[in-house]
Amino acid sequence: MQFKDAPPDHEDTQYSSAERSAAASRSTWVSVVVNTALSATQIVVGALTHSQGLVADGIHSLSDLVSDAVVLFANHHSQKEADEDHPYGHQRFETAASLVLGLILLAVGAGMLWAAVLKLQSPESVPQVHGVALWVAGAALVSKELLFRYMLMIAKRVKSSLLVANAWHARSDAASSLVVGAGIAGNLAGFPLLDPIAALIVGLMVGRMGWQFAWDALHDLMDRAVDEEEVAAIRQTLVETPGVIGVHDVRTRRMGDMIVVDAHIEVDARLTVEAGHDIAVAAQHRVMARHRVLNLMTHVDPWKRPDLDHQLPAQTGSVS
Repeated sequence: MQFKDAPPDHEDTQYSSAERSAAASRSTWVSVVVNTALSATQIVVGALTHSQGLVADGIHSLSDLVSDAVVLFANHHSQKEADEDHPYGHQRFETAASLVLGLILLAVGAGMLWAAVLKLQSPESVPQVHGVALWVAGAALVSKELLFRYMLMIAKRVKSSLLVANAWHARSDAASSLVVGAGIAGNLAGFPLLDPIAALIVGLMVGRMGWQFAWDALHDLMDRAVDEEEVAAIRQTLVETPGVIGVHDVRTRRMGDMIVVDAHIEVDARLTVEAGHDIAVAAQHRVMARHRVLNLMTHVDPWKRPDLDHQLPAQTGSVS
C-alpha cells in the first residue's frame, strides 16, 4: 500500500514476505546451479593442468554453495510468523546467517592463504600450467560477473541485505577469477610463481570479504541504527501525518532487513487522550505502509507544554 501524496524519494517499494522469499529462493537456486558447475570444472581442470590458482578459485566457488545453503536456510526460517518467544518475528535469522556466511569466508580465505604460502616456500615445486586452465579461468570470470549482476538486481529490488551480501560474494568470485587468469597467464609466460601468488591474492580477497560481512552482521545484532537518510525519510512521513505538529527522538534498530522505530510525536495539548491516540495510530500506519518498518512505537507529547520525560533525569524504560 502506498499514499499518492507522498514524495517518491520518501517511499520504499513494499514486497510481501512471500514475494521476498520467492525472489531469494529463485536467485539463490540460480547461484547453486552456476557454482556447482563452476566449482566442479575448476577443481578438476585445475588439478589436471597443475594450476593451484584455478583449484583455489574452484574451492572459492565451492564455498558459494555453502553460503547459498545458508541463505536458503535463513530465508525459510526468517519468514516464520511472530510467536510468544519472538514477538517481533524471526527476521534476524537473516542477520545471523550473514554472520555465519562471513565466518565461513574467513575460514576459506585462511585455508587458501596457508596453502599458497606453503607453495611459495618451495618455488621448485611449482609446476608449469597447461593452457586449458586459462580458458577455464576466463569462462569462470564471465559466468561469475553475469551471476553477480543478476543477483544484485534481485537483492536491490526486494531490499535484502543477505542477498546483497551473497551477490557481492559472487562479485568477489569474479575478481578472484580475474586474478587467477592473470596468474595462469604469467605462469605460461615463464613466471611459475605467479600462479600460487594469484592463489594467495584470492585468499586475501575472500578473507577480507568474510570479515566485512561478519563485522556488519555483528553490529546489526547489536541494534545498529539505519542510515541518516532513511531516518530522515521516516521522520518526514511522521511530520506529514495530519495532527502531528512536531517529531523528535526518532530511534531505529535493524531487525533483519526490516526496521523497528521509536519516536516522540507532538500534538495539540488540548486534544483528548483518544484523539492523540488516533493520531499516533495514523502515524504508525503511514510509516509502516511507506517504509520497511516492522513496528513503530510512538510516544505522544503535548506541543509547547512542559514535557516531564525531558525535564526529569533519564530513567530506564519509557512511558508511551
